[in-house]
Amino acid sequence: MENFASLLHGFGVALTTYHVMLMMIGVLLGILVGVLPGLGAPNGVSLLLPLTFTMDPVAAIILLTSMYWGALFGGSTTSILFNIPGEPSSVATTFDGYPMARQGQATQALTLAFLSAGFGALVGVILITVLSTWVAKFALRFSSPEYFAVYFLAFASFIGLGAASPFKTIVSMGLGFAFAAVGMDTVSGGLRLTYGFNELLSGISFLIAVIGLFGIGELMLTMEEGLRFDGIRARVKIRDVFKTVATLPRYWVTLLRSSAVGCWMGITPGGPTAASFMSYGLAKRLSRRKEGFGRGEPEGVVAPETADHAAGSSAILPMLALGVPGSATAAVMMGGLMIWGLNPGPMLFVERPDFVWGLIASMYLGNIVAVLMVLATIPLFASILRIPFAIIGPVIVVVCFIGAYTVAGRPFDLWLALAFGGVGYLFKKLDYPIAPLVLAMVLGDKAEDAFRQSMIMSRGSLSIFWSNGLVATLMLIGLALAFGPLLSSTLGRLLKPKTSSAVA
Repeated sequence: MENFASLLHGFGVALTTYHVMLMMIGVLLGILVGVLPGLGAPNGVSLLLPLTFTMDPVAAIILLTSMYWGALFGGSTTSILFNIPGEPSSVATTFDGYPMARQGQATQALTLAFLSAGFGALVGVILITVLSTWVAKFALRFSSPEYFAVYFLAFASFIGLGAASPFKTIVSMGLGFAFAAVGMDTVSGGLRLTYGFNELLSGISFLIAVIGLFGIGELMLTMEEGLRFDGIRARVKIRDVFKTVATLPRYWVTLLRSSAVGCWMGITPGGPTAASFMSYGLAKRLSRRKEGFGRGEPEGVVAPETADHAAGSSAILPMLALGVPGSATAAVMMGGLMIWGLNPGPMLFVERPDFVWGLIASMYLGNIVAVLMVLATIPLFASILRIPFAIIGPVIVVVCFIGAYTVAGRPFDLWLALAFGGVGYLFKKLDYPIAPLVLAMVLGDKAEDAFRQSMIMSRGSLSIFWSNGLVATLMLIGLALAFGPLLSSTLGRLLKPKTSSAVA
């Protein structure tokens, strides 16, 4: 009941003309970001973030989250109509969405994608509503050792649960820690990794890094692939939309299963991309129509879209309650909170309940607005992709550099963005994950401060991380996740000869 009363208060905060207008603007900008190649939700949010510095934090976070929802929907549009995933998490949608569109079922595919996405997002927001206060109260028991254990668990989760190679994840995370260490040490006041550049005294802004990694890096890759936009023209007819809505309940098992997968992968650092692929794989394995997958099976659209948006929504929960983002976009939003003077974590629920519950209420409203607006604007945004890439590409570059310059007004940041663009390009080519790097840049200083404070409390003894049941449990789980891949591969090699000899 306490959460319900807080949610009603949140609706009172979010349901104003000004905030609803911000939702609509954010969704439209997000759809545009999702449709344009080379941009994406993390980069779009980072580009918009400098414009929110003078805004009220509640209005600013509503604008950013609405852009996030719109970007996810925009990625689905290009996946179905052009066979081009606007977001990495939309790749699985192309497997059956594009074949449906080619068979003349574009309206059905788009409607199923948007409605199932809205359902998944709704389940994720309900999860946040129910669990956020409990998680925040539980986190109030934390001190420096517990916070470091939580950060360690988050980093270890990327290693143990991520889809990429553990070695590549560790390399990506290590680079993120190095970038986070650049500048003045907050404890000793000494300079670290500045190499004589005065511009690096204040450190490297994670916004510059995200713009380069996700924006310029993706654009370099797109240019190399020589992407052409040959899409299917689609007009959304109201009659076909209602017919498709009537068929949605027959996929209730897929909707619930995919929502569960998405929520789990959102709370843990698995992320929307892993959730969409996992959900698609489960749907294909458990479906009675396995042979239809890859040829235009509607369930192949429902499953990844539901999981994608459930993961995107539920990733906000650990960011708000624990200060640990569950995705790259959540990490960018968390950086925005810190820029606005807000500290993500349990005290945020005590100090700024209007912000927390206004955000949660706006997530309900924002997703409804996103579903309605994306259905109404499909022809408009689909026509953008028919503009030659020779025109769109330079426009994206200009937008990225304007966003990088807006952060602090320094020309040096333009070179940094370009350098990070090269890093992002290499990461994509070599199949290194970018999300762990962004997470380490956002949480690196906080994890280091928590570790140092713990060492001061214990006079340099690591035993403080085993001093009570809570911190010891978190550390044990983190160690199990960090070393799990190594142990499983070692056991596999040890057991393989025995198995083969037994068979012989």
